[in-house]
Amino acid sequence: MKDPHFWDNTKRAQKIVREVKRLKNLTEPVEELEEELEELQILTELGEEEDDEDTLEEVSRRAGKLARQVERVEMKSMLSEPEDSSDAFLSVQAGAGGTESCDWAQMLLRMYSRWAEREGYKCEMLESRAGEEAGIKNATIKVSGDFAFGYLKSERGVHRLVRISPFDSSGRRHTSFVAVDVVPEIEDDIDIELNDNDLEEEFMRSSGPGGQHVNRTASAVRLTHEPTGITVRCQSERSQHKNRRIARDLLKSKLYQHKKREREKELENMYDDKGQIAWGNQIRSYVLEPYQMVKDTRTDHETGKTDDVLEGDLTPFMEAYLRWKLEQKTGAAASGG
Repeated sequence: MKDPHFWDNTKRAQKIVREVKRLKNLTEPVEELEEELEELQILTELGEEEDDEDTLEEVSRRAGKLARQVERVEMKSMLSEPEDSSDAFLSVQAGAGGTESCDWAQMLLRMYSRWAEREGYKCEMLESRAGEEAGIKNATIKVSGDFAFGYLKSERGVHRLVRISPFDSSGRRHTSFVAVDVVPEIEDDIDIELNDNDLEEEFMRSSGPGGQHVNRTASAVRLTHEPTGITVRCQSERSQHKNRRIARDLLKSKLYQHKKREREKELENMYDDKGQIAWGNQIRSYVLEPYQMVKDTRTDHETGKTDDVLEGDLTPFMEAYLRWKLEQKTGAAASGG
């Protein structure tokens, strides 16, 4: 990077800078942990020699914090796929269940927004279609920050909710399904070509709240890639031009994932052996009635603190998923698969 000709090839230079940043994000926390461990060893020796209870209590407190930091570093070490360090596009799609599922989709979108806020990520709404009575039919957000996709990829699949319906005057229990999809934002240097002849563009008024501007200006953009049938929509900006640019970025990300699935020749690999997303193939169940529990059907990780989960306490589920995936890979390698 000190080479005076380093920036002659801008794309190559940017790729190297991103890779250096990714590696630093992995190595610097380890170096900090090593320094903290050395300090604690010195403090422990001093405390024991001088029989200083205050020093030993401080060591105990800092050791507990260090253990938690080690766990987080271990999690990051599992994020080894090229796309893991990327920003992420997350979409929710209401399934069977009408108003119930639309409301559940909105609850999930809020849950992911809360998680992003808790973890220090930037969260941007790209598009949203309101349900007929309540909630949302579908929506897409962009989550930006280090390893956003690496963590959020665990959420891809069908999410099932069981509760007493707030929309049912008889107070009956209802089951709702929502599909969640997550794709990484691809780097500019990855060759995904969008041929304008393959694209169908539509411009329309944005749906949902937004004042008079939304009602009178056709700024929302919908792009359909005709060879694959992949469709994306963006209405986050007032400018049609900006919405078109964001929609093209999202479409490129989805096409990249599509090509990746073709290369792997197994769509199941992208949905953790659950097959193509369909109602009933849930990866996680959220039960609010007659008892409270959230359980991941892949990892068996569960908790009774449903309110905390819906407020964005998802990291334990994501970490359990990363451990589960690592075990699968290790097992496959050991068996020669």
